[in-house]
Amino acid sequence: MAATAFPFVAWAPSGSDKITAFRRTEKTMTDRTPVRTGLLTVDGATLHHEVRGEGPLLVMMPGGSADAGIYDAIAADLADRWTVATFDPRGYSRSPLDGPVTDQSPATHADDIVRLIDLLSPDGAPAALFGSSSSAVVALAALARHPGRLSRVVAHEPPVVALLPDPDAGRALFAAVREAFRRDGVAAAMATMAAGLAPEGEAASDPEGEALGPEQAADPERAPTREQNPDPERAADPTPEQAATFQRMHANLPVFLEHVLCPFSGYVPDLVALKAASAQLVVGVGRDSRALLPAVAAERLARRVDAGVVEFPGGHIGLTEDPRAFAARLRKVLLAT
Repeated sequence: MAATAFPFVAWAPSGSDKITAFRRTEKTMTDRTPVRTGLLTVDGATLHHEVRGEGPLLVMMPGGSADAGIYDAIAADLADRWTVATFDPRGYSRSPLDGPVTDQSPATHADDIVRLIDLLSPDGAPAALFGSSSSAVVALAALARHPGRLSRVVAHEPPVVALLPDPDAGRALFAAVREAFRRDGVAAAMATMAAGLAPEGEAASDPEGEALGPEQAADPERAPTREQNPDPERAADPTPEQAATFQRMHANLPVFLEHVLCPFSGYVPDLVALKAASAQLVVGVGRDSRALLPAVAAERLARRVDAGVVEFPGGHIGLTEDPRAFAARLRKVLLAT
């Protein structure tokens, strides 16, 4: 497996081909569904949000360094059944903070979500909530703090290291990633992440199987070329809109690595509150990542709070690997009674 090249989830030890997979599928899924944009003032920040479709409210939270753009394909697909709201988390992209950036709190982000739900569901109807990776941690905090505002919560691979068999090792890994960022920058942090999360005996490598150094490991240009991948649609260049999305997400990486990664992975979930709301909670795991830290933590969480576990296509970043299949599985989960 290669180090992550796509910047939105830095702790996914997935292949650099995921960028082109995202490009290819988004082209076929994204339609002309009207997008309504707005700004919401919350405590200490202003949130950019985007809304598509009509029906019950579904809020989709970006993880890692991602913003609302990561859900363009999936949101368009689900907008036939739901009012799908996405947003840029506070301090990212188009959601500026009122002051200097500091370490972020899952509880604060959870309260932001409820403010957004209150705005978009003024009649008090509860909303469905989806989060992946670090935003799945926010989903857990939101359910524990505001269960009455949520109808169903899907938390896909929340990396809650406190529930691992060896939580100290998990904390040490993410602390090492942050230290690598402080010392040598984003590329070194990404390489440290990929190496720490790769299956035992498997090193980060490029599409030709060569080991990658820190600079190459986080380089989006190491995605498969047209020669390495003869599928012309898969190897197509991104649209200007997609390129702008990638640039925004990459620009968010310093905030993620310095102020989100450790506070969110170190979050200790309120197991009592989550068990009381377990009927509303579905824990997602990737079919291809069940042996890796985030999925292991997620399944241990599910057992502790008596929540259901659903396998999703792909790995930790399955929502970009195959958005169509991921959206289809999410649709089934949300419609299940």
